[in-house]
Amino acid sequence: MRVLVCVKRVPLTGGRIVLTDDEQEIRTLHLGFTISPHEECAVEEAVRLVEQHGGECLVLALGPAEAEEQLREALALGADRGLLLLDGGEEWDGQATAAAIVAAVEAERAAGNEFDLLLFGNESADAGGYQVGIRVGHALGLPVVTGLKGLAVADGRVRCEQEAAGGRDVYELPLPALVTVREGLNLPRYPSVPAKLRAQRKPVATSSPVRAASRLEKARLVLPPGQGKQAEVIGRGPEAAPAVVELLQSLGVA
Repeated sequence: MRVLVCVKRVPLTGGRIVLTDDEQEIRTLHLGFTISPHEECAVEEAVRLVEQHGGECLVLALGPAEAEEQLREALALGADRGLLLLDGGEEWDGQATAAAIVAAVEAERAAGNEFDLLLFGNESADAGGYQVGIRVGHALGLPVVTGLKGLAVADGRVRCEQEAAGGRDVYELPLPALVTVREGLNLPRYPSVPAKLRAQRKPVATSSPVRAASRLEKARLVLPPGQGKQAEVIGRGPEAAPAVVELLQSLGVA
């Protein structure tokens, strides 16, 4: 089977976030980057499925040229090849991101690479939009289930498990299908040194997708100025005592 996993380059959890001067973007100079935790579990699950059923795992990322580092991390976990969609240094919203991924999937289809399963993280660790996977599934006409904590493939169907109050909801979808998974679906493996070395030799293709016109409007982020604390000196030494009594009386506590 062929599995596609989409990942995103995001700042390390716990890193100190500093905004640019216009307060509209994150200053990335001293930030470390990684794959979103949900997506790390998606990569692990895709690798396990290919190990079990045979086939190929393609990992895809939309981002700057530096995002190849995250693709190499996924390749070290066991993915077979990578595809980097260069974003041109711009911020892409969920609608434009989904359109670029759909175009990449259709290009793979045209090359004879049909995917049985598309895996996404439930949401990215930075924007948390919850919408890219759903948009891609809708555009490709695939059945979609989100927020999975259990997944199994057999007999041309995928069994999906969502956590629910008092147990789990279970869905069965025909393949091909698209699912989004949550952290805790599995325990991602730690890549060995030989695996990291092999990852450097695995193929990573790049392309520059055209950014689709978006119908979404971006709200400008405005940080309110600090309120600050104000203090008034009402006197110094013993001569301040009458002023303190007067203040307490005005507050009704004396």
